[in-house]
Amino acid sequence: MMDATPRPRVGNRILGSRPAAWLAFALVHGWLAWVCLYGRHDGMNDVSVVYRQWVEQALDAGIVIGIDTAWVYPILAIVPMLVAAVFGTTHYVAVWVALVVVVNAVAFAFAVTSARIRAAWWWLVFLVALGPIALARIDAITVSLGIIGALLLATRPRAAGTVLAIAAWVKVWPAVLIAAAIVTMRSRGRILFSGVVVSAIVITVALVLGSGARVFSFITEQTGRGLQVEAPVTTFWLWAAFAGQPGASVYFDRQIITYQVTGTGVDVAAAVMTPLLVVVVAVILVLGFRAVRGGAPAAQVLASLSLALVVALIAVNKVGSPQFIGWIAVPIVLGLVTHGASFRTPAVLALVIAGLTQVIYPYLYGSLIELQPLMLVALTVRNILEFVLLGWAVAALVRWGHPQSGDPHPDLPQSQHPQSKHPQSKVVS
Repeated sequence: MMDATPRPRVGNRILGSRPAAWLAFALVHGWLAWVCLYGRHDGMNDVSVVYRQWVEQALDAGIVIGIDTAWVYPILAIVPMLVAAVFGTTHYVAVWVALVVVVNAVAFAFAVTSARIRAAWWWLVFLVALGPIALARIDAITVSLGIIGALLLATRPRAAGTVLAIAAWVKVWPAVLIAAAIVTMRSRGRILFSGVVVSAIVITVALVLGSGARVFSFITEQTGRGLQVEAPVTTFWLWAAFAGQPGASVYFDRQIITYQVTGTGVDVAAAVMTPLLVVVVAVILVLGFRAVRGGAPAAQVLASLSLALVVALIAVNKVGSPQFIGWIAVPIVLGLVTHGASFRTPAVLALVIAGLTQVIYPYLYGSLIELQPLMLVALTVRNILEFVLLGWAVAALVRWGHPQSGDPHPDLPQSQHPQSKHPQSKVVS
């Protein structure tokens, strides 16, 4: 008698195979490493020039940035930069790339062993779409730590809080993941306690090393910045400069090593953006709190809340560095694990945003600075899509905020609930 049991399609078998996923990881990172090291672009300048200069200053002159001088980054950012100099600074860029690949492999191990392996596959596609910048900034370390921490939240909240706090002391943005967890998870006390302990240790060590108040300098170092070229808020002035409006132009700020804009109202906009960002983040947190109080499953709210917060940090920001787009991977991976196919829309939007970002930087950045119309269109579309993605996440929070019966398993993915009241979130990968 023939076996009538349907066999999974070849594509599904491959996507469900961990060995296949690891092979894809090797191919993707081999390609990205080659592009970083041998590609014709300036995407590695931060690593090859800025990071290496900071490290050489620490090793040769004994002046550790963040300890002896103020710094734009939290103090733990110096750790991976120093690790990349373990074999000296001659091959600093190659060791940096290898370090990021190793850290990514650890995060990938967490993603590939999750209930939905396709989230790991999505991350690989996202890395290819984003291009060399995915490995070429300190943000890459925080993205991997963010994925690890986010996937640990439901099962090991103390470890998750520790990992996310460490990430936040490398680059501030993962702090919003902690905030999202505190709002949504019953284990918020353990998460917060771990974060406080990590912060206390970091601050104490920095003070012992002689940092003084400089350990907090990252909070104020960027407050005086203008509007960076790629930031969504800057789009208006780029088009104004293209149209020849008097006073509107692009210039290079040598102090912070980035391109910014001038024009009527720029100073006011730059001053308003940070307070506006604080207000937007606060409103999003309130929406998340309202959703949880309304009885929505914590695991479902957590992904949407994390996505809204992370995208807000990018979209409502006067700094628009391309590496920021890499942050989006964390809430998307979390959402694909906890929501499945119902998180497909933001996942696709994120891929398009990443692809447009790679077109803009590092390959055609010069054309953007020259205000070439096609590049202005590409940047405008990318920036609009950021707000579309933000709108999707906020709309999800509003939907979750509608009154509904309580959830007896608030820290479990919806697909694992004994009695799911939200079947649209249950998808088999």
